[in-house]
Amino acid sequence: MPGLQDALMIVTDLDGSLLDHHTYSWQAAEPWLEKIRQHAIPLVFCSSKTASEIIPLQQKLGFSGAPFIAENGALVQLDSADGSQRHHGGKDYSEICHCLRRLRQQYQFRFSGFADFSDREVADITGLTPREAALARRREASESLVWRDSEQQFATFRQQLAAEGLDLVQGGRFWSVMASGSGKGAALAWLLQHYPQPQRPLTTIGLGDGPNDAPMLERVDYAVVIKGHSKTPVILQRQDQQHIYYTSAYGPAGWSKGLQHFIS
Repeated sequence: MPGLQDALMIVTDLDGSLLDHHTYSWQAAEPWLEKIRQHAIPLVFCSSKTASEIIPLQQKLGFSGAPFIAENGALVQLDSADGSQRHHGGKDYSEICHCLRRLRQQYQFRFSGFADFSDREVADITGLTPREAALARRREASESLVWRDSEQQFATFRQQLAAEGLDLVQGGRFWSVMASGSGKGAALAWLLQHYPQPQRPLTTIGLGDGPNDAPMLERVDYAVVIKGHSKTPVILQRQDQQHIYYTSAYGPAGWSKGLQHFIS
């Protein structure tokens, strides 16, 4: 098992993992956050949240400047302190929204995206404050949407998106539309390829609670699957079962249990 003195990187989902699904509180994880800060271990947020949401949260938790993965993997930033080396999946927000409007008109799909909502409507759906909802709507490389149509139409929608070079990813509350080949796994691969290599081999521990976290959890050395609220289970294809831990607790309590399990 890795120890706090080793060259570690912790990659974590936010909503439903480090942050409580309902209250967005991280208090249950604070003792472990303190250990991570003390040992200067990089804590990489890997979330559906936007860069505009992640950077203030990094500051609040004491991890300013750390690399992060935003918008479900559509956006990666190596250093949030100076905004350098930002990488995104290849389609920007206006391009994606334009395509969604065209497909909705052409096929009469029933869905609503963040571009259709006001700050107040996003706040009502998510439980965020209107100010936080405004940050959630500052999207750069993906659109979040609520599907309100049939399964048959959904299959057609997915097919049409693929023809446009777009993927559909399921999160805790919303579906995300982003450039094909994006996602949390591809984003983490890019980040690790460009991250300055420490003198000792880097050991990665990933934590997540939703189906959209699976590609990230497949790529880390140790995976913590936090008990989640999604009806869709997190299914991992990896064979090294001793490197996977499933928590019985939700949110930050489960997050802490996962780190406790793997870090000696």
